Parts: sequence; structure tokens; C-alpha cells
Amino acid sequence: MAAKDAEKPTPPPATFEEALAELEAIVSELEEGQVPLAEGLARYEQGIKLLRQCYQQLEQVQRRIEVLNRVDSEGGAQCEPFDDRALSLEEKAASRGKRRTRGADFQAPSSEDEIDGPRRLF
Repeated sequence: MAAKDAEKPTPPPATFEEALAELEAIVSELEEGQVPLAEGLARYEQGIKLLRQCYQQLEQVQRRIEVLNRVDSEGGAQCEPFDDRALSLEEKAASRGKRRTRGADFQAPSSEDEIDGPRRLF
């Protein structure tokens, strides 16, 4: 009777944290080596399912991340969706440069605007 109860699938954890905690418990049990082979295999399969669930939840969250581009004149944030495609270092640098210069009304002060005159150490 107890074997049938152990075979009943448990519902998956609702949150990422619950799934991760359960996965950590399974890993700990398996690392101790005190679990019988059949039960260890079942726990391993359950751990794989939990790992997949965690990765899926992380991917969903990552898609929702937004990158703050700038702040408009009213103080509101101008955002764009997170771009999760792989970029080369050159593409990342170009993208970063575009974000920095897009809508940037900032102008470096000219030498006449400087309070202390030309830049000097002392």
C-alpha cells in the first residue's frame, strides 16, 4: 500500500522558489547515497522535471525584463523590451552607443562655460 502512495505524482510546485527548494532537497538526498536505486532513479527523474520547470520560468521572466533607455522631460522612463538574442561584442557596443546617444540632449560644456577656466589639475 505504501508503494502505491509513493508512486502517485505530486503536483508541481507553484513558484520558482518552491521548485528550486525541492530540487535542492532531491540533489541533497541523491548526494548522500542512502536512497535505494529505484527510488533514486524516480527522484532523479523528478529533479529533471523540476529543473526544466525552473528554466522555463526563468526564460519567461527574462522575456519580461525591460531595459531603461532614458528618462523623458516629464520624468517618465522610456523603455524597450529586453532583446534576448545573442549578439557579438561589436553589436553590443553599437547597441549601447545608440542607447546612450538616442535622445541625448546633453552637450559637453565649452571652455567658455567652465567655471574654473581651462581644465587644469591645479
